[in-house]
Amino acid sequence: MHFLRADQDLSRRSYYAATATRETSHARLEGDRHCDVAVVGGGLAGLSAAIELADRGLSVTLLEARRIGDGASGRNGGQAIHGLACDNEVIEAQLGLDAARQVFGMTIEALDLIRGRCQRFAIDCEWRDGYLGVAIGERKARTLLAHAEHLGTVYGHPLRTIGRQELPQWIASPRYAAGVHDPRSGHLHPLKYTLGLARAAESLGVSLHEDSAVIEMTPGRRTTLRTAHGSVSASQVLLAGNVYLQGLVPELRSRIMPVGTYIVASEPVDPALAQRLIPCGAAVCDTNFVLDYFRFSADHRMLYGGRVSYSTATPANLAQSMQRRMTGTFKELADCKVDFAWGGFVDITMNRAPDFGRLDAHPSIYYVQGFSGHGLALTGMAGKLVAEAMTGDAARFDTFARLRHHAFPGGALLRTPALVLGMAWYRLKDALS
Repeated sequence: MHFLRADQDLSRRSYYAATATRETSHARLEGDRHCDVAVVGGGLAGLSAAIELADRGLSVTLLEARRIGDGASGRNGGQAIHGLACDNEVIEAQLGLDAARQVFGMTIEALDLIRGRCQRFAIDCEWRDGYLGVAIGERKARTLLAHAEHLGTVYGHPLRTIGRQELPQWIASPRYAAGVHDPRSGHLHPLKYTLGLARAAESLGVSLHEDSAVIEMTPGRRTTLRTAHGSVSASQVLLAGNVYLQGLVPELRSRIMPVGTYIVASEPVDPALAQRLIPCGAAVCDTNFVLDYFRFSADHRMLYGGRVSYSTATPANLAQSMQRRMTGTFKELADCKVDFAWGGFVDITMNRAPDFGRLDAHPSIYYVQGFSGHGLALTGMAGKLVAEAMTGDAARFDTFARLRHHAFPGGALLRTPALVLGMAWYRLKDALS
């Protein structure tokens, strides 16, 4: 698909790609292989599952169409945050409060999983504790603070609430009316983390193959995955390619949509200025539906994300428009040069809840998708849940699999224009609020 080629070109211009060393490449699949589990997709979900499965004694072959971490896993905002992309109420409405609490608890476990893997496998990914959620305007401030209270009393996850008077101690921008702080969440260099997981998986015996797109899948007692130069036969399969599966399983494709997300990295600023602008050192995200998110990197660059494209077209003048958004939040950065501008696609679902399950006709084929831009931590947990299910304990995986998902309206031709129109409405609501 043309938009995937454009995505690949743009993502490789990232600050992350320029600052993460690829110590090794992984040969494309050649010839015929046999294994217990085949994983399709070399991002965070696929690598996490491979590690968990190898830990459980299974033989694993992972097939990546491009390079490890080339998709959203290696070029996202770097923010690892509690919860899901959807509100907890979405889960409550479908599964009930007890299951919603269980799901939320797993998102906290996902944060601990990142810390644990960094320690176990000596992954230096520049992790830093702290997430700051901020609200623009008094109405959204009240909603944010009410959400924090609900999270503490109902879900047992208290957040530090911050009013307008106290907010300058946390972030030096007059744009925001209130905030909440979570020390359990944090931020990292996503490509360094992803490549670290690849090294970890390989050290556990996982067979990793790049440049090995799956072009045909033949389910059966043992499912066969065919690439241009070889094949893999496996007892179980995990599809973790999200929008990059490119129609391999049509019934999954209709339930997710590719959405372009974009980030810039400034030139390095004076460390004292970085400390003054975000004294708490946290990753920051506002509560708009079409939101801005930002943080300082370890070398004191402002990493600022905020443009999205629902039409698959890259916005014009990306660096300049993103710099204007950055300056709108921090006027002190008005003369700060943008050194990197990049982006690519994430997959979203209709209700923004993750979509995990098995193919109806072939229950030995699992899938995880629909992280909806909130997957840096949850992808790791998804891999753990799949491994549990594949080795006999599907209880937690099936909690997610019970969530109902609908195809985007409009069919293959009209669903993208329909989504563009819908997002224009949400942008208008953000502006009016």
